[in-house]
Amino acid sequence: MLGHTFVAFADNIMVGQLGTAELAAVSLGNSFVFIAMSLGIGFSTAITPLVAEADGAGNKANGKSALKHGLVLCTVLGLSLFALILLSKPLMHLMKQPPEVVKLAMPYLDLVAFSLVPLIIFQAFKQFSEGLSQTKYPMYATILANVVNIVLNYLLIFGSFGFPKMGIVGAAIGTLVSRVLMVVYIWYLLRAKKKFHDYVTGFNFKKLEKKVMRKIIALGFPSALQMLFEVAIFTAAIWLSGVLGKNAQAANQIALNLSSMTFMFGMGLGVAAMIRVGNQKGLGNFSELRRIAKSIFFLTFLIEIVFALLFLWGRNWFPTLYLDVNDLTNAADNTAVITMAAQLLFVAAFFQISDGIQVVVLGALRGLQDVKIPTLLTFIAYWGIGFPISYYLGLHTDLKSTGIWIGLLIGLTASAIMLYIRFDYLTKKRIRESG
Repeated sequence: MLGHTFVAFADNIMVGQLGTAELAAVSLGNSFVFIAMSLGIGFSTAITPLVAEADGAGNKANGKSALKHGLVLCTVLGLSLFALILLSKPLMHLMKQPPEVVKLAMPYLDLVAFSLVPLIIFQAFKQFSEGLSQTKYPMYATILANVVNIVLNYLLIFGSFGFPKMGIVGAAIGTLVSRVLMVVYIWYLLRAKKKFHDYVTGFNFKKLEKKVMRKIIALGFPSALQMLFEVAIFTAAIWLSGVLGKNAQAANQIALNLSSMTFMFGMGLGVAAMIRVGNQKGLGNFSELRRIAKSIFFLTFLIEIVFALLFLWGRNWFPTLYLDVNDLTNAADNTAVITMAAQLLFVAAFFQISDGIQVVVLGALRGLQDVKIPTLLTFIAYWGIGFPISYYLGLHTDLKSTGIWIGLLIGLTASAIMLYIRFDYLTKKRIRESG
C-alpha cells in the first residue's frame, strides 16, 4: 500500500524542485486521479474477502472464480474512470484555481489518468494474492514500479543524460510506464509460482456467472464508496486550499502526501484484518474472529502513536524535503509554504490515530462482508460532520488552511468511533447466534 503512495511522493519531491506552481499543478491533477483511484482500489477490495473465505473453506474453484470475475470488472472500471476524468477536465477552470497551475496540470492529468487502467487491473491481482495470505508478491511488483518511476522521473523531468526536459509531463510518463510494468510483473510472478499457477491461467472469459458478478459488485460498490468519501474530503481540502492561493495548495499537498504515506501502514493492517477475519468467517469461528481483529486494532493504535510523535518532532523539517530551499528566486514562496505545511503537520499528528483506527476497523468489517451500514457511517462522518467544519473554518475564519485540517481531524475521529461501535455490535451478535 505504501508503494502506491511512494509513486506520488517521488513525483512531488522531484517536481517540487521546479517550483511551487509545478508542485501545486501535480497536486491539482492528482486530486482528480486520487478520487478515481479510490473508487478503483475500494472496488477491488471485494475480491480479498471472497478469496480469503474460499481459502479458509478449502474451496479453490471459488477463489479462481473471484479472481476471473474481479479482473473483468476491474478492467471495465479502469477504462470507465479514465473516460470520466477526461470528461471532468473542464471543471478545473470553474474551481477558482490559479490559472498558471491549471495550465500546467492539464497535460499531466491526461497521462496519469490513463495509468489508472493498469493500476486497477494490478489491484485485482493484488487483492487476490492477499486473499490467499500472500502479500509479498504484490510488494515486489510495487517496489519495481517505484524504481522505474524514479529513474524515468530523473531522466524526463530534468532532461538528464540527453533525454528531453519535459517537466511535470515527464513525471506523468514515469508513472504510466511504471504501472504498466507492475501489472506485467505481478502476472509473471504469480504464473511462475506453482501454488498460484492454476488460479491465474486457463481463464475462460466467455463464461461469466451473473451470481459471482453480482456478489463482487454488492461488496465492491459500497467499499468503493467508503474509500471515495474519505479520499473526496481530502481532495476537497486540496480545492479549498487552492482558493486560498498556490502556496496554501502546495503546503496542503506536502502535508497530504506525508499523511498518505503513514495512512498506508494503517491500510495495510486493514488488509490484514480483512484477510484474517475472512478466514475465520469461512471457518465459522466468531469468538476467534473478534479476538484477532481486536489484536490488530491495538497494534494499529500503537503504530499510529509512533507516527503522531514523528510528525510532531519533524513538522518543521519534513516540508524542506519537497522544495529547493536554496532557490533565491522563490525564497519568499518557499518559506511561506514550509511555515504553513508545518502548521498542517501539527494537526495531522493528531489525526494519525483516528485515521489508522477507522481504516483497520473498516477492513475487519469488509472481512465480515458487512459493507452497507459502514458506507452510511463514513458518509455521515466525512460529509455530515467533517467537511462543513473544514469549509467554515478554512474559508470563514483566520485559521484558513489549519481550519481545513481541523475539520479533517474531527471527521476521521467520528468515523473511527462509529465504525468501532458497529464492529463491536456485529461480532457480539454473531457470537450469540453461533452459540
